[in-house]
Amino acid sequence: MSHSGGTKAIVAALLANLGIAATKFIAWAFSGATSLLAEGVHSLADSGNQLLLLLGGRKAKKRADGKHPFGYGRERFVYAFVVSIILFSVGGVFSLYEGIHKLQHPEPIEMWWLPILVLSISIVLESFSLRTAIKESNPLRGNASWFQFIRHAKAPELPVVLLEDTAALLGLVLAFFGVGLTVITGDSVFDALGTIAIGVLLIIVAIILGLETKGLLVGEGASVEDVQAIEKAIISGGETDGIIHMKTLYLGPDEFMVGAKLAFPAELRFSEVAKSIDSIETRVREAVPAARVIYIEPDVARLDRTESVATDAIVIKGTD
Repeated sequence: MSHSGGTKAIVAALLANLGIAATKFIAWAFSGATSLLAEGVHSLADSGNQLLLLLGGRKAKKRADGKHPFGYGRERFVYAFVVSIILFSVGGVFSLYEGIHKLQHPEPIEMWWLPILVLSISIVLESFSLRTAIKESNPLRGNASWFQFIRHAKAPELPVVLLEDTAALLGLVLAFFGVGLTVITGDSVFDALGTIAIGVLLIIVAIILGLETKGLLVGEGASVEDVQAIEKAIISGGETDGIIHMKTLYLGPDEFMVGAKLAFPAELRFSEVAKSIDSIETRVREAVPAARVIYIEPDVARLDRTESVATDAIVIKGTD
């Protein structure tokens, strides 16, 4: 995934959310519409989230050192997970609290035209932000559905922004209907219900984000397609008698590690094995550029016993 595309989407969302948050808070102060307060906090939380994503991207670029020999690529996973927590606690829980409070202590909406105007403008601005995220995601999504893209993307920035912008747009629509029905009927219960609906929406999105980033933090292997391409690259040169076992692990959104135990003919000299391993590593990196860290353990093919070893996506017969 191109990190520049994710950065562009984050910056677009950040600028939109900062402007929208300011107008929402001003409109809430004059009108007293609780839905606007919830949406203002939502936009403020989203702005903080986007700053965290930018910070995570910057920290992930730090070079590997003795303390972190495989680099800092997973910083982007960590900050994406923090985003889900903030979205849950600041956005979702606060909106639920304000909605319930408004149900218990109803207040009329003053200057009804102001929140309607602000929400209408916000819907337009948020639509442009979502459009930017969609535009940046489409080249990376390919033929996958949006659900598959969000579910399987290893780089967290674009899926996070997509979910945030979608939740923001839906939240604005809920707030618009809540305020609109309150203005029409004079019953502030609709404003309160709109605020509660926004809170529930944010909590659902936060849970989805948390579950998706959790898998990346725990450690995920390469896709089935990448594993098969690596296997093909290993055996295509004919240097090895077969793959005994192989494992992969993402070190960051753009790179993963490959560890493989390969069977070589017993009569090969050590220098010949080393040369064969170099050739195999070159082919693997050409086939799958994200396979940047490769460890290959040579072994000798033996006929006395065989065993099946489960790899990331396949089961390969080999000797050990």
